[in-house]
Amino acid sequence: MNTKYSEEVLTKLKAWMKESLIKNHYANTLALKDPNKLDINPFTTPYLSYFLTGKVDAEGLAKVMVYPRSLGTSISTSFGSGIQKFIVKNLSADGSMIDGIDFQFDDKVDGRRKYCQLKSGPNVLNFDDVTTIKNHFVQALRRARENHVPIVHSDLVLCIIYGSDAKLNSFIKKVKEDYDVYIGKEFWYRLTGDPDFYDKATTAMLEIAKELDMDGVVENVVKELSSNLKFRK
Repeated sequence: MNTKYSEEVLTKLKAWMKESLIKNHYANTLALKDPNKLDINPFTTPYLSYFLTGKVDAEGLAKVMVYPRSLGTSISTSFGSGIQKFIVKNLSADGSMIDGIDFQFDDKVDGRRKYCQLKSGPNVLNFDDVTTIKNHFVQALRRARENHVPIVHSDLVLCIIYGSDAKLNSFIKKVKEDYDVYIGKEFWYRLTGDPDFYDKATTAMLEIAKELDMDGVVENVVKELSSNLKFRK
């Protein structure tokens, strides 16, 4: 990837982060004001309120429900699905109709066409995922042979958006025993051809975060949710 094209892709990535990822996260966080949209576990939520704040009241319950959703699950889910769409749209990757293959791309390191299952981070797999991924790859290879598509075993890869080999959990390591795993910097290098793209992208996200005025957003949502909760002492 030449420098000019790398910068163009990075500019598009920053725009996607700001206009799609962060915008949706902000809207999802504001939606937490409505207790009718939340599942309140009467067994654990009061305990977590006490664990977090030292007391059980409406504000504590609101914090228990808002903090994990606004700081974890909401943006993590949006990021995982959104970045795949971004890659297909902006990085010369093709979507796939093959079960277990998220997209295809030309590897900028070895020049081979790679068939990729994409995961977000180095700890995302569990025990059952290992067999599922391997079965999908076996089926993809069998179908390719039946249709005379020139795919070899090493063309089937598990790609991890961020992290490093040192952070891989035991389940991803099990996949790695039979298939290549491209994680973090190596994945983005093979996808873009720019060895520094991963570092540039993570730096860009930090720059965007510094540009935004989000001070007090979460606490304001906690305040409004607590006022809307029907708390029984």
